Amino acid sequence: MLEFPTWKKIWLWGLALLMVAAAMPSMLSSTNIRWPEALPSPTVNLGLDLAGGSHILLEADPAQVAAQRLENMEETVRNTFRNAEPRIRAGDFSTRNNQLSFMLDSSADVDRARELLLPAINGQGIVAEWDLEVVDETRMVLTQSDSGSETAVSNAMESATEVVRKRIDALGTREPTIIRQGDTRIVVQVPGLQDPDQLKELLGQTAKLEFRLVDDQALPTDIAAGIANPGSRIYPYADGTPEQGTSLAVIRLGGIQGDSLTEARSGVDPQDNSPVVNIQFDSQGGAKFAKLSSENVGKRFAIILDGEVISSPVFREPILGGAAQISGSFTTEEAYGLAISLQSGALPVDLTIVEERTVGPDLGADSIKRGMIAMLIGSVAVIALMMASYGRFGVYATAALLINVLMLLGIMAVMNTTLTLPGIAGFVLTVGAAVDANVLINERIREERKRGRRIIAAVENGYKEASRAIYDANITNFIAGVLLFLFGSGPIRGFAVVLIIGLFTSVFTAVFLTRMWVAGWLKKNRPTELHI
Repeated sequence: MLEFPTWKKIWLWGLALLMVAAAMPSMLSSTNIRWPEALPSPTVNLGLDLAGGSHILLEADPAQVAAQRLENMEETVRNTFRNAEPRIRAGDFSTRNNQLSFMLDSSADVDRARELLLPAINGQGIVAEWDLEVVDETRMVLTQSDSGSETAVSNAMESATEVVRKRIDALGTREPTIIRQGDTRIVVQVPGLQDPDQLKELLGQTAKLEFRLVDDQALPTDIAAGIANPGSRIYPYADGTPEQGTSLAVIRLGGIQGDSLTEARSGVDPQDNSPVVNIQFDSQGGAKFAKLSSENVGKRFAIILDGEVISSPVFREPILGGAAQISGSFTTEEAYGLAISLQSGALPVDLTIVEERTVGPDLGADSIKRGMIAMLIGSVAVIALMMASYGRFGVYATAALLINVLMLLGIMAVMNTTLTLPGIAGFVLTVGAAVDANVLINERIREERKRGRRIIAAVENGYKEASRAIYDANITNFIAGVLLFLFGSGPIRGFAVVLIIGLFTSVFTAVFLTRMWVAGWLKKNRPTELHI
């Protein structure tokens, strides 16, 4: 008991003081004292309920997912029949009534066509994602099944949630809350962001990038009237382009989607110093882009962003290597925002802002104040009780309690976690748990003294026996905290973080630090009586 190696003392004191030092920047942030800039300054982030910020509710339209699936299936069917040996000829494609229908030239190809389409119909699951029906011997109709539609919407929302997370992280914000709500909604909360305009603009941009060949056969009069040739589609030019106010007809299928981008960075055109976005495709996308440009040298192609043409240059030579440049009369800020959107990936479905509100920091400041008052009053009452009940051992418990709170704050700062209003409740709970451990130890020492054990034996046995109960209690609390963190969201996770970290700091301070202090006192003074 009395033998505490020097290395263990250094390790315990070093770890405690290091975490206490890590808590200082957060403690001093609310005072006029400035932390030296030359030193690291980890700070605890405040959640939306404490620091204020922006709350946005986004909603997707499932019909858009269904329409995109129809277009993708049409392209799959065309490519499958085109690559078949011998080739299957089909025509009269239609996507009306949320169905894809087409007619085969020969009824003899029906069975072979059905067999070739089975992988696309079944998708990745056991249940078919499409229902296939043959009408009038040669017409085949593909209808999206209920299970396939639900899976597609769910996958689209999962992808959209991840894209939203990447875009917000690129803004440099800390600890945003991004969770799904229901089947088609996403809740976004960004602490500390008082002006949500940049956030709304970033999240409202789908960033769906397309490269499609221009339909040179379309007549200007037809385009102006909104009439497209079969197999073509009309897109308007984006505002800010020289052609704004007019439209362009492009070939609907066979283009390149921007989902194969690996990099997008804002930059400047070396010829005129205008803002541009430099993009890089992956190997598959680069090969497709090289093939498209090689086969269509001298032809125009349209760069389409979110349903608007931002540029329509000419393939003057094959574009190899998968690198390209997007220009479109951007400002520097617009080029930077577009680069972030493209780098994070296109949203698989448009997201509409259905609710937005800005939470001011006043309520959070009041909550922090009230929480600190509650913790201060509780701590003072506990300290007074401990010192009155256990004397010197109560002093050790009090010192351990103060170090425990500072260590908890320091660890949260180092881990860059977020403190929420329920997290303050976790702080108060940690204070109680830390004191509870010291009560168990001191009461156990009392029992050992009543049994007639000598002072050193009583203290050693008291720590040993009480530690078992402390470990058991904290293990069950740790399991509960992990489950709250895994299955909770937002403030619930904030509470779980404080709870889990507080369990470790409580055991460290209540068991190891106080034992070191008691051992040092016993070794130095060799008391003949123990007042506890």
